[in-house]
Amino acid sequence: MQRERISENVYWFQSEVYAQVTAGVIVGPQWAVVVDTLAMPEESKQIRQFVTETIGVPIRYLINTHSHADHAWGNCYFPNATIIAHTLCAKNLKESGIEALEATKKQNPAYQNTEIVLPHLTFAHGEMTLKIGKKNLIILLTPGHSADGISVFVEEDRVLFAGDAFMAIPQLNESHYQQSIDVIRKIGDMGLENIVQGHGDIILRGEIEEAVQENITYIENIHEIARKATRRRNPADYLNDFDIESSGKSRVYLGGLAEQLHKRNLIWMFKQVVAAEGLPKSDDEYEDEPEEDDFEDMLQSVDQMDVESLNANSNDDFYPDEDDFEEDSD
Repeated sequence: MQRERISENVYWFQSEVYAQVTAGVIVGPQWAVVVDTLAMPEESKQIRQFVTETIGVPIRYLINTHSHADHAWGNCYFPNATIIAHTLCAKNLKESGIEALEATKKQNPAYQNTEIVLPHLTFAHGEMTLKIGKKNLIILLTPGHSADGISVFVEEDRVLFAGDAFMAIPQLNESHYQQSIDVIRKIGDMGLENIVQGHGDIILRGEIEEAVQENITYIENIHEIARKATRRRNPADYLNDFDIESSGKSRVYLGGLAEQLHKRNLIWMFKQVVAAEGLPKSDDEYEDEPEEDDFEDMLQSVDQMDVESLNANSNDDFYPDEDDFEEDSD
């Protein structure tokens, strides 16, 4: 696991085991906040050990940027922390995370002692501000990658722990693609010193504008590819012609997982376009295309998917007497 000090009392961690997933720590004079848990139990424990033994302060809060396993399954290794997340994160962990973890335990003994621990403090609207020493942590809704996505902004240092709302390769698997673009553009307009991506390396101030535009261009490119694929009799053949580099990204990102993620993005985008625009209704609307196909098994059928985000109007779960927080309901 890699570790780097980003600014005073602000640390970044990156997994060397799984997909360059990241986590963070913000240290105050009496306690610390951890952002995400990484994927593997041993890595979660290493973060805890760094904070409680090397730094020498307890972990008071743990923030899950969303419910996916590599960001939230390690909650149980921070037993004394109050866990903060989106309301939907708690819902997702309860409804699907528990079952998924049990299935994983049968395949991977490293998770035998892992248990799903649900967030204690959730919100679904506005922002939340957490004070830690002289720093303000503003917890923002950033639902581009997933409907339950949140990010953590260290205001004084202008550092954003973006979660998977910002990645070296945008991952499109839940929300509408335009929402991902809107969130990426919003992050680019925040005047940041650093973006801590959910996966990948830290983006420095001078790199942010280019990284934002590259991600937006990539999403727009695969949307156009998917739109054209709907006009082909064999859309899988057409999609297969566009590898990640022809779509505007490098295949070396994310420890070699970039091409696999790109293929999933193309499938997801194709389904979104079909859901929004439908398929041609007559033969005259189709175009010809080549015949080779790596996607056939992934495109057996195209469901008319409901690509609306999950209902974010679940009941909020606030601790009424918590003095560390300020709630902004605008």
